[in-house]
Amino acid sequence: MEQRPVRKEPDLLRRLVAEGMGTALLVAVVIGSGVMGQQLAGGNAAIALLGNTLATGAALPVLILIFGPLSGAHLNPAVSLYVAAARRLPLRDAAAYIAVQFLGGLAGVFLAHAMFQLPLLEISGHIRSGPGRMLGEFVATLLLLATIVGTERRHPAATPYAVGLVISAGYWFTSSTSFANPAVTLARVFSDSFAGIRPLDAPGFMLAQLLAVVVAIWFLPWFFAAIRPGIAADPNRLEREREPAAN
Repeated sequence: MEQRPVRKEPDLLRRLVAEGMGTALLVAVVIGSGVMGQQLAGGNAAIALLGNTLATGAALPVLILIFGPLSGAHLNPAVSLYVAAARRLPLRDAAAYIAVQFLGGLAGVFLAHAMFQLPLLEISGHIRSGPGRMLGEFVATLLLLATIVGTERRHPAATPYAVGLVISAGYWFTSSTSFANPAVTLARVFSDSFAGIRPLDAPGFMLAQLLAVVVAIWFLPWFFAAIRPGIAADPNRLEREREPAAN
């Protein structure tokens, strides 16, 4: 019988390049669509946000499908921290992932600004402050992690699309417009565009995101423990499996 070659995991360098490129493209989409929306909306913030939402929600599944086979397509330090805490990624690799995600985010700012002939680096004056927005970021980040963990348990092929949908929804139902990503948050400090955030407000967003990761590490494994991979979320079925087989 012919043996199939064993599939090897991509080496760390290849995975880091994938994380950097993916995060750069994500930030370019977020900022670029914000600039385009602002230019075309004629001052209507709702239309600009709608354009920003559609582009980001559409691009996320594509980026995850492209880079997922290489690095897992975290594209987000919050996701990398969670995966490392779950012992699915060595801490040293997670630290490298996070570093290139932040660097990739800055590269995405340069790319978006270059495409729209803006200064390559700006400091945002877009005010995003207050406890309500911090709560919005906490909710957005926790919901993103729950979406990833929950769909990977039962429907991993749906995860890219679920992520795009939950971020799109978060743009509208959270007070913060769902950054849910520390690397993207820092990158948006350097864009004085529709998607920007002033430096004074970014630490609060990132603290809320980190708190959501801590809660997710504690809560999500327990919450989803009853749903084993490949087992439908059917409590009756789980009970039947626990019962001894009939004679």
